[in-house]
Amino acid sequence: MAERLRLMAVHAHPDDESSKGAATTAKYVAEGVDVLVVTCTGGERGSVLNPKMDRPDVWANIADIRRAEMDAARAILGVEQAWLGFVDSGLPEGDPLPPLPEGCFALQDVAEAAGPLVRLMREFRPHVVTTYDEDGGYPHPDHIMTHKISVAAFDAAGVPGRYPDLGEVWQPLKLYYDIGFSKGKILALHEALLAAGIESPYEEWIKRWEDRPDKGPRITTRVECAEYFPVRDDALRAHATQIDPDGFWFQLPMELQRAAWPTEDFQLVRSLVGSSLPESDLFAGVR
Repeated sequence: MAERLRLMAVHAHPDDESSKGAATTAKYVAEGVDVLVVTCTGGERGSVLNPKMDRPDVWANIADIRRAEMDAARAILGVEQAWLGFVDSGLPEGDPLPPLPEGCFALQDVAEAAGPLVRLMREFRPHVVTTYDEDGGYPHPDHIMTHKISVAAFDAAGVPGRYPDLGEVWQPLKLYYDIGFSKGKILALHEALLAAGIESPYEEWIKRWEDRPDKGPRITTRVECAEYFPVRDDALRAHATQIDPDGFWFQLPMELQRAAWPTEDFQLVRSLVGSSLPESDLFAGVR
């Protein structure tokens, strides 16, 4: 192709772009691909997961702080970034679950909420789009809504007559779901830790797969990106309210991670080009 390749990664909150597929996006940026991260909400109702940041002054300015964290992570990953402007729904807890806040992202009409994403697709003109699967990767209402509008926008952006006031039509060629964790990946990391004489935190994770389906068989595409795991971790640390830099994840030896599972994994769910499965490149059939 004569033109530069373009990748759009659609995420729910600031920090999701650094915890899901970040090494892949950093790899493609390094290879000259234009990458746009779309952040659907401002993360205003997110928890403060770093004990050092759990302070009144942080809570009082959480929206501005999360935007500043996103700016820092964007610069580390080398991506462009756009906000859709929806309001974080929060993660309801309790039994029964409380209702979602009025006006939040997850309560929007899907067709209307897809409109701003259609506009961005027509402006940025991505060849490939990545997002979450039907359960959001995990069942956060904003992640599920991100899935819904991403699929709707992918299917509508190239159709004349759909959203006629939102720019010249553009049809992305491939749509992927990010498969962040699979049973195979967790087992590989668990066994590598034990073999190195390091306590593993994954016992409970492994037990969970007795009660839920494993997404491993859905993986169609494994992108080799272990070289960019440190970039991913730096971007994660930029989200200081969300990430505890002293947490276990940052204690895992980098070489162990790279050896045990050197890829980030995806499921191809829409394709308008020919490519044989399994793939090792999101742009297979596009280049």
